[in-house]
Formats: sequence, C-alpha cells, structure tokens
Amino acid sequence: MDMNLGNCPRCGRLFAKNFRDLCPSCMKDIEAEYEKCLEYLREYKSATMAELSDATGVSIKQITKFIKEGRISIADNPNMMYPCEVCGILIYEGNMCDSCRSRLARDLSAVTREEQSKAAGEEDKRGGGTYGVVDKFRAPER
Repeated sequence: MDMNLGNCPRCGRLFAKNFRDLCPSCMKDIEAEYEKCLEYLREYKSATMAELSDATGVSIKQITKFIKEGRISIADNPNMMYPCEVCGILIYEGNMCDSCRSRLARDLSAVTREEQSKAAGEEDKRGGGTYGVVDKFRAPER
C-alpha cells in the first residue's frame, strides 16, 4: 500500500495527502473561517474586505482565496474587492486589473513581433534556405 505523505503547507504537520493538499485540521479551520465570513456577510452585505477581515479574524489572503474559488460571491457582496497581483489596485475578478492585462498583452505582442523580425532577418542572411544539423558537419567549400 502506497501512502502519499507530505507536510501541510499551512501548519507544517505531516499528513496523508488528499485532494486539497492540506491536513484535515487545517481544512476544518478553513471551513470554520468560511462559515464566519458567510455569517458576517449575510448581515453586512456591503462590507469591504478589510471590514470582513477585522470582524472575523480571517486573513485577507484567505478571503481572497474564497472569492477566487467562487465561494464568496461578488454579485451578492459588491464591496468585496481584492488587489491586482501586479499593481495592487482593487479588482472584482481575475488576477490582474484591465490596465495591467492590457500592458501584458502589448508587451507580449511586441516580443512576438521582435522575435519574428529577428527570425526573418536571420533567414535573409542565410539566403532564404534552412540550416540543418547536417550542415554543421559538412566541410566548408573551397
């Protein structure tokens, strides 16, 4: 019988790994934190992330995980915003704000164009042909 053991990333205890990669104790703690958040949000639907964290003692990081997992609904709680992973501006969904996402897309397009122009330039230098591995081993023509 093969037991897959590991250390819990949250508390460090040794446990038999499961589908969540957390020990049962931490899973129970997280569920208790989730229930605290839900109870508070039922009463205070307009609460912000900071207010929820202060009132329940649940970290902003964990509340953000609940939102990203879809367990806390932004539709039901319109002030539940979390920081963009790049610039820190508050957002409702995803990992990046629209501005950072656009900048990333522009940068990727620029790199792609640059790589394509380099490849085209190298092809021109070779006379338009391809260079194979066998060509490396051929004796130069005299």
